[in-house]
Amino acid sequence: MSKRYYGIIDVGSNSIRLVIYLRDKSGRLREVENVKAVARLSTYLQENGRLSDAGIEKMIVTLRSFDEVLQTYHLEESICVATAAIRQSTNQKEIVEQVTKQIGFTMRVLSEEEEAYYGYLAVVNSTSISEGFTVDIGGGSTEITYFKDRKLVHSHSFPFGAITLKELFFKGELPTEQEFIQLRQFLKERFQSLPWLKKQNVPLIGIGGGARNVVEIDQNLKEYPLAGLHQYKMLDSDLSFIKNYLFTLPMKKLQKVEGLSKDRADIILPVTEVFHSLYELTQADGFILSRKGLRDGVFYELLTQGTGTHLFPNVLKESIQELVNDYDLNWEQIHHVQHLAKQLFDQFHEKGIGSLTKQDWKDVKRASYVYNLGEYIDNEASAQHTFYLLANRTIDGLMHMDRLKLALMASFKSKTVFKQFIGPYKKWFLHDCQKHIRMLGALLMFCYSLDSTRRGAVTDVEVNLNSETIEISLLCKKDFMPEEYQTEKQKKHLEKSLKRKIELFFIYS
Repeated sequence: MSKRYYGIIDVGSNSIRLVIYLRDKSGRLREVENVKAVARLSTYLQENGRLSDAGIEKMIVTLRSFDEVLQTYHLEESICVATAAIRQSTNQKEIVEQVTKQIGFTMRVLSEEEEAYYGYLAVVNSTSISEGFTVDIGGGSTEITYFKDRKLVHSHSFPFGAITLKELFFKGELPTEQEFIQLRQFLKERFQSLPWLKKQNVPLIGIGGGARNVVEIDQNLKEYPLAGLHQYKMLDSDLSFIKNYLFTLPMKKLQKVEGLSKDRADIILPVTEVFHSLYELTQADGFILSRKGLRDGVFYELLTQGTGTHLFPNVLKESIQELVNDYDLNWEQIHHVQHLAKQLFDQFHEKGIGSLTKQDWKDVKRASYVYNLGEYIDNEASAQHTFYLLANRTIDGLMHMDRLKLALMASFKSKTVFKQFIGPYKKWFLHDCQKHIRMLGALLMFCYSLDSTRRGAVTDVEVNLNSETIEISLLCKKDFMPEEYQTEKQKKHLEKSLKRKIELFFIYS
């Protein structure tokens, strides 16, 4: 399939951004270009509601520059959308006409409802969260939604954003303590006007640049060892600490905070207060970042036209399929190993071997799709490549802890290598949990050794338990010598995890 590129320009109140997406062979969108210009168009809104000529000119100059970038790609489609600053301007029609006349773009000004909807759509199509709130604070508006069972239930757009809140409450570059108290009270009153926001105890999902900066600051302060921002989780105490920490800093130090964009230094405090106030009101069970936002939501709608729904059936399943396709993994072998693993797992569970749970099977099955995918890069160091690729690649539908578990299981090679990989993350897991993950990884490696030549030689597994050993009979329909050699070699890792000797019986049937 030839490469298919799509472009979108998002004319926001704080910044204007151009993103180019490549639609890969699995049908998913992948960012290949992301260009941002800080325009702060909301500051050009005059008292009479008009966007000033200077503001229009700044926007036109930026769009002209972006158009030159677009010309370097053969695009399937390009879209230009605008949000609060253009939506709130009384000369909106004139602005849209100027963009068409001078650049040739058809600018679509999103309504408040559309802007909120696209944020929600981006979240439910890029995470496995089925119920939660989304909050997207831009320069001139703040969109909040509530969804349940992945369906939008409520949405609202407040006509204030990071820039307008700063202008309303801060006389200087940074707020006084009294100004910050006034901001907090203002937000509390506005948010309490929505009865559906109260005490839901579900995730609060942050969208947009402000949320991204808050997460980057938190990760830098914690020296967070895992790569990626999408689906990163913070707690109330984390948000409170960052808000109070940033409040103590003068502007020069604020601009140098690791993770904070210099152009957002003067508006980060209103952003953190919006998130923290919402967290407290909703009694959220976590603040989670979605790197997918309005722009992604627009394209999700576009790409699902004619399907009867704009929701992807299973976000994680599609992400796993994407990995299998990207690394040319063998679907036939995956399904055969899953068949053997399910038989082994069920019989272990039935006989009380390994203290296995239903969730364990979900974890094993998930890891079986991507086991040893690092072989694609280098066979000799495949375990290292497997762990790195899975631990440091965003996988839509998996929170960071689950992504790490997946990487540890799919890269399992030995206890020594496992301890090496889990080293930076040891505090994330209790000791017994580490041992359990290692056992599941050893079980998966054992099952892959049963199909080491990818011929499906071993067809079925039978487990018997006696006082001293676990006896595993392996029924075969083809010559099994290579599988016997590999399995005898690898079973020691499972024996160490289970603290039981394993005897193998290969039976030609």
